[in-house]
Amino acid sequence: MSSAETVNRDTAAIALPGLGRALVAAGKLGQKSAEDVYKKALSGKNSFIGELVGSGAVSARDLAHTLSLTFAAPLIDLDAIDTQRLPKGILDSKICTDYRVVVLSKRGNRLIVATADPSDQGANEKIKFSTQLGVDWVIAEFDKLSKLVDAANTTASEAMEDIIGGDFEFDESAAEVESENTQANTAEVEDAPVVRFLHKMLMDAFGMRASDLHFEPYEHTYRVRFRIDGELREIASPPIAIKDKLASRIKVISRMDISEKRIPQDGRMKLKVGADRVIDFRVSTLPTLFGEKIVIRILDPSSAKLGIDALGYEPVEKERLLTAIGRPYGMILVTGPTGSGKTVSLYTCLNLLNKPGVNIATAEDPSEINLPGVNQVNVNDKAGLTFAAALKSFLRQDPDIIMVGEIRDLETADISIKAAQTGHLVLSTLHTNDAPATLTRMRNMGIAPFNIASSVILITAQRLARRLCLNCKAPTDVPAQTLIDAGFQESDLDGSWHPYRPVGCSACNNGYKGRLGIYQVMPITEEIQKIILADGSALEIAKQAEKEGVRSLRQSGLYKVKLGLTSLEEVLAVSNL
Repeated sequence: MSSAETVNRDTAAIALPGLGRALVAAGKLGQKSAEDVYKKALSGKNSFIGELVGSGAVSARDLAHTLSLTFAAPLIDLDAIDTQRLPKGILDSKICTDYRVVVLSKRGNRLIVATADPSDQGANEKIKFSTQLGVDWVIAEFDKLSKLVDAANTTASEAMEDIIGGDFEFDESAAEVESENTQANTAEVEDAPVVRFLHKMLMDAFGMRASDLHFEPYEHTYRVRFRIDGELREIASPPIAIKDKLASRIKVISRMDISEKRIPQDGRMKLKVGADRVIDFRVSTLPTLFGEKIVIRILDPSSAKLGIDALGYEPVEKERLLTAIGRPYGMILVTGPTGSGKTVSLYTCLNLLNKPGVNIATAEDPSEINLPGVNQVNVNDKAGLTFAAALKSFLRQDPDIIMVGEIRDLETADISIKAAQTGHLVLSTLHTNDAPATLTRMRNMGIAPFNIASSVILITAQRLARRLCLNCKAPTDVPAQTLIDAGFQESDLDGSWHPYRPVGCSACNNGYKGRLGIYQVMPITEEIQKIILADGSALEIAKQAEKEGVRSLRQSGLYKVKLGLTSLEEVLAVSNL
């Protein structure tokens, strides 16, 4: 080989990529420094941009600003992006991982794509070929983009490896399964395809923001459904032969007896998602005709720390609630059907009250959200630890605030009211249709009107309605008479607003994404106390509350329709006139 050929080969070996040339031209990096970083990246089989940022040659922030000016592309801060609203399924996850890109949105026949290296023509061509769409680049900081790509494209198999590696945290003392059949069932429990399937379902459910997973065996079929935004959706139909192995696997990691299939069982398990986030799962089994139906509820502790503004209270309702929980004593009741978000509301209040100088105790069946700093007790009726027994014990523990999961009987109600009357703030739930009905329900339980009037300071009734997707909701024409029949006043139909309808897009579920609360927040005023003492009806209490400016659940829902947050059909489905 001639000396000229050797020189040409060496020169080609260190020819800088477009990104390097752009940085040198902008004066952010010297030619020699850029070549050294590029050589190091090649020898270490690392990307040039990864080596640049990792070695500290250029900061991710400075690099993004420079490239934005050089390539005349917009600059975006990924910290301000709601990752849950990013479109899914448009671009293959392998392309996103290989080229470190994220699709932000789709406009017509063009994709808006975040990248840290707009000079990468390979990425541009690959995306165009894969999607048959044009690409408009938006510049993002490399470190933030890498984190987003890794989080968005974690595969089910990777999640499975994490779980097997110890991400499920077991309490070994409680996990003993003393059964003659345990060894015989070991092969079932450790069956690899079953393990992979279960872990994929758990990760998919978490990624799709599901609240529950249903594993349902039938005579000839088996199905898995997720409850997403309050609605059940069928996700998978695995072979019927998997049912016993899957049930055994779930029961083992939930610390249940895998040999017992004749009675219902309850358990819990934990899963690490990322480095610092742990998700709890509450597991319930139920023997059916064709096997055990298993329901797994996802309990995300972070939901209690979202803050009161995230729950959907209007300013007046929020002020009433904050005033009530700021009182030194009294009873606050949250009412609504199962699955209406009562627990999250209670824990949001407890999170606001949870301070070093306050002693908080809770009795629940079971405790769904772990809150550090709060003394939580799981009720166990079989062992004699009832709500009433726990409450009696609480009163000897010098409490400031007591939370009772549910008032189910006269004894629990009586102790709760006495606690509220003796200087404690008591929070609890009841299953009633609305706030006024709660007071008559307590009266029917046998509680004296005087005790109700002197202890209860506020009642909140609530429902959860699906939230319209911001990306695709569209205005719709609804006849004026239909709006009036739904509960709107003629004065509301002034043309300053219009209802929206769900449409559906790649970022949502049939036009809806997430849920919002609809609330009736009723303080117990002197006038309402007089009606209670006179043994008045729920209708009389409701009329007085309306005079005092308390919206009914239907009125609160219709207000959300006016704001364009949900649809009229959704409010009609979750509320009564």
